[in-house]
Amino acid sequence: MSELEKVYLEEIRENYRGLKKQAERVFDQLSTEELAWTPNEESNSIAILIKHMSGNMKSRWTDFLTTDGEKPDRYRDNEFIDDMETQEHMLEVWEEGWGVLFNTLNSLTEADLLKTVYIRSEPHTVIKALQRQVTHYAAHVGQIIYIGKLAKNKEWNTLSIPRGKSEEYK
Repeated sequence: MSELEKVYLEEIRENYRGLKKQAERVFDQLSTEELAWTPNEESNSIAILIKHMSGNMKSRWTDFLTTDGEKPDRYRDNEFIDDMETQEHMLEVWEEGWGVLFNTLNSLTEADLLKTVYIRSEPHTVIKALQRQVTHYAAHVGQIIYIGKLAKNKEWNTLSIPRGKSEEYK
């Protein structure tokens, strides 16, 4: 593997691991009720985002190199129905999706990076598909963080540098 391809694969794996960890730091602060809370009727709850991200991951990353990333047995609209009753169930669904993603990601080699894969019949290089998905998941993790902040309000434990403490981190 060339140095550039090796560094890219490790960096993209680290990006995905970081997103997963960041979202889980939000989950750790919330009750089952808070995970199911929505700020308004047009918004998704964290539970819905968990279900959607997991459904997307299972579709995109199953047989990643050989089948279209939008699997015929995926029912995306069902991902937006809140039917997960316990935090344990939510976390099982979460881990299932990430397990599929990381199994595939860890199997990729330098020879795979410029191969063509399809998402909704649209061709992508593997690199483009990796970037597309990390961007998608980053947007949803941002939503998870924001909803967590809204749900916890003053009880929120920041995931980064606390307000008024920036100078201490220079």
